[in-house]
Amino acid sequence: MPIEPNPAVYGSLLGACRIHGNAELGERIGRLLLELEPNNSGRYALLSNIYAKAERWDDVAEVRKLMKERGVKTNPGSSMIELGGCVHEFKMGEGCHPKMKEIYSTLKMEGYVPNTSQVLFNIEEEEKETALQYHSEKLAIAFGFISTKPGETIRVVKNLRVCDDCHSAIKLISRVYGREIALRDRVRYHHFRDGTCSCKDFW
Repeated sequence: MPIEPNPAVYGSLLGACRIHGNAELGERIGRLLLELEPNNSGRYALLSNIYAKAERWDDVAEVRKLMKERGVKTNPGSSMIELGGCVHEFKMGEGCHPKMKEIYSTLKMEGYVPNTSQVLFNIEEEEKETALQYHSEKLAIAFGFISTKPGETIRVVKNLRVCDDCHSAIKLISRVYGREIALRDRVRYHHFRDGTCSCKDFW
């Protein structure tokens, strides 16, 4: 580059390393970013995700330990949907909503196969599938389905970036049920319709 790269440039490169599974380069860039931005929780999470995809669990533990030592905390994933003037917030795996039983039954969708590579913890395969099924955006969308008329657009806002598995699942939902779904995550807007997304699977 003709100029010195800044943390934003390095962050983009780190994200590309996650997408392409380049753990070696990701480690170099990630370690550099942890020194440049020691309080940016997203950098730790991304580096931890790269290690986890490579099944380097000791390195995952080391990154989490470093976060704890530096007092860096991540925000839990949550999604919100507004219906009838009331905002409903969902967090992964929570069970306190009065319609949670209906929501969970709605999530059982034929043709959906969880992408367990997205679960970045060293746990059993069945536990990974359960963790993915109850991501907050899926809960919010399921609630939207049981609370709106057929054909209505469902609009959800999420505080973090949507994961690959949820993105694929929402595309499938939009095609199977013939619904348009608008999802605003931390990075951009996603408009799902007929099994495709406006981001063209690049976000």
